[in-house]
Amino acid sequence: MKLNTRIIIHILGLLLLCNGSFMLLAAIASGIYKDGATMEIMLAAIVTMLFGMMAMFYTRGHKKEVQKKEGYIVVTFGWIVMSISGMLPYLFSGAIPSITDAFFETMSGYTTTGASILDDIEALPEGILLWRSLTHWIGGMGIIVLAIAILPLLGIGGMQLFAAEAPGPGGDKLHPRITDTAKRLWLIYFGYTVLEALLLKLAGMTFFDAINHALATMSTGGFSTKNASLAFWNDQPLIQYIVILFMFLAGSNFVLSYFALTGKVQRILKDEEFKYYLGFVVVFTIVVALGIYFRADVPISDFHPMVLGEVESTIRHGLFQVVAVITTTGFVSADFTSWTPFLTVFFFGLMFLGGSAGSTAGGIKVMRHLLIIKNGILEFKRTLHPNAIIPVRYNQKTVTEHIVYNVIAFFVLYMLLFIIGSLVLGLLGLDFVSAVGGSASSLGNVGPALGSLNPVSNYNSLPAAGKWWCSFLMLLGRLELFTVLILLTPYFWKKT
Repeated sequence: MKLNTRIIIHILGLLLLCNGSFMLLAAIASGIYKDGATMEIMLAAIVTMLFGMMAMFYTRGHKKEVQKKEGYIVVTFGWIVMSISGMLPYLFSGAIPSITDAFFETMSGYTTTGASILDDIEALPEGILLWRSLTHWIGGMGIIVLAIAILPLLGIGGMQLFAAEAPGPGGDKLHPRITDTAKRLWLIYFGYTVLEALLLKLAGMTFFDAINHALATMSTGGFSTKNASLAFWNDQPLIQYIVILFMFLAGSNFVLSYFALTGKVQRILKDEEFKYYLGFVVVFTIVVALGIYFRADVPISDFHPMVLGEVESTIRHGLFQVVAVITTTGFVSADFTSWTPFLTVFFFGLMFLGGSAGSTAGGIKVMRHLLIIKNGILEFKRTLHPNAIIPVRYNQKTVTEHIVYNVIAFFVLYMLLFIIGSLVLGLLGLDFVSAVGGSASSLGNVGPALGSLNPVSNYNSLPAAGKWWCSFLMLLGRLELFTVLILLTPYFWKKT
């Protein structure tokens, strides 16, 4: 079957138009705050939209059908094209003059990783800060999902795009029509963002900070407008508790949010992944809080002096960092690598957990871990009863062997890529701790890492090749490995 290149270019053009439209929002904010970057951001928006319109104009009259191959190409190259165009505001304004650094920051934004090369975030113009947060928000639910809600207006079906973009193995749909699913997901996503921004404003943040942190939280991104991240508000617990709540919601399956909003609470209570996700957060918070309280090298009073006491502060910081790492949001309320060696290793392990399938979180995902553990336990039974058919069950339903094999293949590939990623970073001169931390964090879209890439540092110390390599790992992790790697296989490009 011949590849429909015209439809690919046409959709990429549509994505550029969407991207340019969001840049206009940043330009408007820049004008309101008179930060001196308005014309540069506006120029970036015009250039982006111009290329988008040209791509759509020259591919008009295309065959309006997206097959599987086209879907994978559009999603992967969509993220790359978005990142290339998305770095223009940084370059034009001079906020990040280096192409390598600008691409890293932009890819980190769209993949909702939150790793930054910026040494002084607070010195940036407001328009650039908003654009930085918007890259998170666009990438969070997926610009592709947004596009498939628009594609029917152009007479193009979007099912193949959704299959390639939807994060995790959970393929629950809210509505038989895929475009209605996309619209409902975006309405929930948008609604949560607005609600969090309002609550943060009422809790004491400025309007600008509230908007930016809401965009970064719901996308599980982690870019902040402050150099100290959420540690800037350590003396305002309510702000941190609000962020914790919305990080947790963003890391849960958005389909469950839809059920909650439509009164189907029983569906949530019966969901196996959600119960484990909630259980992990509670148990891990207790472990971390006890570790901080009894063993931390940093005095508890340093976290939250003279407010609600050591116990509240300990629990809050433990809960905040556990949720931030599990959901791969990457906000920081304290440097968890300075607490104890045990907790440093503990948080390193949490980088591999990930949130729920169908969330905006990165990582391996709770559902995959559950299926791998269940299948592993059942292998003991199968060894004792080799002729018995003992299927893996999830939510009281039998999981097909195909899904189990897919999950195991994903896990093996993920760990292999983590090892390769660490080796490459080690080859580029990073020490062992920084190399394994940077690889795990980039692949899991977490943001903060270990060693020289710890939560109170940034990725600016990476060599140029390291920044490009980490950008590639971020893309792999965000698009669930197979979507990108399948393009590197020779049989993908063979005509069938």
